[in-house]
Amino acid sequence: MWVIYRARMDLGIQGRKGAVAAASSGLGLASAKALAAEGVEVAICGRERARIDEAAAAVGHGCVGLVCDVGSASGATAFVEEATEALGGLDILVTNAGGPPPGNFTTTDLDAYPTALDLNLMSVVAMCKAAVPAMRAVGWGRVAAITSLAVRQPIAELILSNTARAGATGFLKTLAKEVASDGVTVNSLQPGLHRTNRVTALYGAAADEMTMGNADDFGAIVAFVCSQQAKFLTGAQIHVDGGTYQALL
Repeated sequence: MWVIYRARMDLGIQGRKGAVAAASSGLGLASAKALAAEGVEVAICGRERARIDEAAAAVGHGCVGLVCDVGSASGATAFVEEATEALGGLDILVTNAGGPPPGNFTTTDLDAYPTALDLNLMSVVAMCKAAVPAMRAVGWGRVAAITSLAVRQPIAELILSNTARAGATGFLKTLAKEVASDGVTVNSLQPGLHRTNRVTALYGAAADEMTMGNADDFGAIVAFVCSQQAKFLTGAQIHVDGGTYQALL
């Protein structure tokens, strides 16, 4: 009788400490689960105590749930500071936030842009400012930013998200170059459609007819990007979309 053994890759991050923003559901929660399964001590945040406690229980492995709103620079900074204190340090940062309201050029007022920039650009900058210096000091760190495929291929009716996330990508690419020699990698992951509450809210009943990815599969890619094996991967924008984006560059 043949017995087949499936070896599990050791990502080399057991015992590391990681913070995952906006992880009460969706891709953030899936990322936290994947990191925790690899032995990372994880702290997550959300805006509601009941939801974040439920999410922390789903992650397991002693996951710490924090009530923080990363929709502003101050809230994003507070999350990193509280996570660092709760975990006793921080090696891995997964930036994430919900998306701004849908709309196009005609329907979107000028005063909607600052709020969207706070949510999807300045929150990323603030979390990195709070976390990266300590990573550089010890010579090891991982930043994995969850952005959107819209950075490569703007999505109709999402002008605020398209604008803010493109700015975040430029910031992350610049940061990656600056800290590469210090053992800190900075990458962004650009999800296409995954079956999450956000996608369901945007597309309604039409979402049932769409081909979508599984959030847990996305989380596994986040975990690899944060791994020891990925130490030479930095400054990358990785589209995780099941082949939706078809341009060569």
